[in-house]
Amino acid sequence: MTLRRKLLLVALCTLALPIAGWLYVRQMETLLREGQAQALLASARAVARSLVVTGAVAPEQGKGWYVQQAPNQITVDGYGDDWAPLTPWSQPLIQSSSQRGKLLLAEDDNGLYLYVDVPDTRRTRADGDDANALAADHLILTLASAAGQRRYLLASAAPGPLTARPLDPAVAGLPDLITAQWQEDGSGYRVELRLSRSLALSALGVGVYDASTGGDPMASDTRPLLQFSGTLSDELAKLVPDRVQARVLSAQGWLLAHSGRLDTAPGSDGQPGWFASLIYRSLLATRLEDANLWAQDVPRLDTREVSTASTGKPVSVWRSGEERGSVVLAAAVPIEHAGKVDGVLLLEQASRTVPLLANRALLGLLLTSFGVLLVAGGILLAFATRLSLRLGRLRNAAERAQLNDGRLDGLFEQGRFPMTDATDEIGDLARSFERLFEVVGGYTDYLRTLASKLSHELNTPLAIVKSSLDNLEHALQERGALPLEAQPYLARARDGVSRLGTLVRAMSESSRMERSIMAAEPEDVDLRDVVRGCADAYRPLIGARRLDCMLPEAPLHLHCAPELIAQALDKLLDNALSFTPEQGWLRLGLRAIETGAEIELANQGPLLPEAMQGRLFDSLVSLRDKATPGDAPHLGLGLYVVRLVAERHGGVASARNLDDGSGVAFTLQLHGMPRQRLSG
Repeated sequence: MTLRRKLLLVALCTLALPIAGWLYVRQMETLLREGQAQALLASARAVARSLVVTGAVAPEQGKGWYVQQAPNQITVDGYGDDWAPLTPWSQPLIQSSSQRGKLLLAEDDNGLYLYVDVPDTRRTRADGDDANALAADHLILTLASAAGQRRYLLASAAPGPLTARPLDPAVAGLPDLITAQWQEDGSGYRVELRLSRSLALSALGVGVYDASTGGDPMASDTRPLLQFSGTLSDELAKLVPDRVQARVLSAQGWLLAHSGRLDTAPGSDGQPGWFASLIYRSLLATRLEDANLWAQDVPRLDTREVSTASTGKPVSVWRSGEERGSVVLAAAVPIEHAGKVDGVLLLEQASRTVPLLANRALLGLLLTSFGVLLVAGGILLAFATRLSLRLGRLRNAAERAQLNDGRLDGLFEQGRFPMTDATDEIGDLARSFERLFEVVGGYTDYLRTLASKLSHELNTPLAIVKSSLDNLEHALQERGALPLEAQPYLARARDGVSRLGTLVRAMSESSRMERSIMAAEPEDVDLRDVVRGCADAYRPLIGARRLDCMLPEAPLHLHCAPELIAQALDKLLDNALSFTPEQGWLRLGLRAIETGAEIELANQGPLLPEAMQGRLFDSLVSLRDKATPGDAPHLGLGLYVVRLVAERHGGVASARNLDDGSGVAFTLQLHGMPRQRLSG
């Protein structure tokens, strides 16, 4: 992984800032909601206590029958068409632990209406005036007022109007006769009637008797009547805070009073957009319940907060509002008197303030965090880029200073190793590299001149040894014949001295060759002519071997020393002939490259050892067979000369095995010699 990528990963660690900010905003949003919930609960408790103190809510005597407001005019005909809007809130009739039907109660200016629907597939019919009417299917209606209560029998042998028969003595204020409508079909029967509003009923009872299942034919479920109170609503409006919807409910959730409406209109802070609402609900408000889409204008609420408050525990609930970007806080507290829950007070408040504050805090924090992230990432990326460029300059300087043979030419920028003036750790590293290259370069120069020094120093000792051997042989011959056993030793000594002399002359020749190569004068030539001329001259010298010459069609001009290039090709050919079989092939090629020209001489023969490929162009290195005693040794200066010629032309010499394994290819890359300026 590159240095820039590593620092980029370090920059990504700043992502912890927006994450930490998001957690902080969530905590802030939670605290805001908790504070608002506690405030609304405190208001609800205060209102509930005021309702108890003023006696606005009467003590509840167990379960009651709820009387709804009639949404339209009701016609007493025994059919349920007029009751369709009220049907979802019908009240079950329970008798002997089993449901025997449903009851609907409604009132308007004309009176109190009652509708009973009883499912019954096995009918036992009798009219109310029959002696056995109590043994047939029938209803028991109980009316109660301040003066007492009275029961009535409703039974009919056929659909149509009926008159309820009183079962109890007369009670002041309660009617003697009640007319009703009886309708039935295969699924059961329905009874509908209307009572006068002047009866001032305090309780009402309904009993369903099924002759097929038996039971008490006189029993009825009598409960107090509950209904919406305008007076209690006016009293509630005086106690409730502004912009808060309040509802007083019975313990079973029936609506007794209502004040205010949910204010879902955008406030002074505006309305959150769809994206802000999505952000709030998905990232911040994780505890919102679903909106109560059908809980505004209903006679009965059966929500979680109402059920909890009816058990005596105050509770607050946050839920999504019906309007976009709004939330609703609901606080429900019990209305208690003498340790008994008489009802539930439900306060609801719509709010956009919390989402707006949370969204603005989150978006502002995210923008700030991402801005810091971008700035930090940019700074780190710029720092990494600059550091990479500086390290790249060190690498390039080291690569330029080192040649293929391991020698150092010291070609640094402005004569010095780059960035040695820097005061940081990179500068320390550059200065260390510079000192290292100076030491290694000095040692390399010493090794390069060692041959000429040794050749000069060894000439005199070799002359002394040679003359001493001559004098020794002459002295022995003057005294008599040279002993036979001494002759081989004397011959070996002379051979060794001769070989040492050859080595010394070769080292001296190598030094002179380097000087002559450096002194060669360049000129502009077409390399095709140089290579073609060499190839034509080589063909008579290679015997039965085949030489192919491949030249480019266009002229290939280069500022170079053609005699040096020809000398290098002579050395390469001499080396190739040593390894090419008598019937083998050679291939000489020239081609243009981006920086100059490339000459390649390939020959058929054995492959190069892997260990020797980097040392072939060194001085005194050879792969040819060792010479036999008495023969002149091969000193391996040919490829060394090739390397010197390539370097004189700003290029390199290399050797490689052919891809098909058939032989070896030697390559000269030539970039041209520098042009000399004429001094005026």
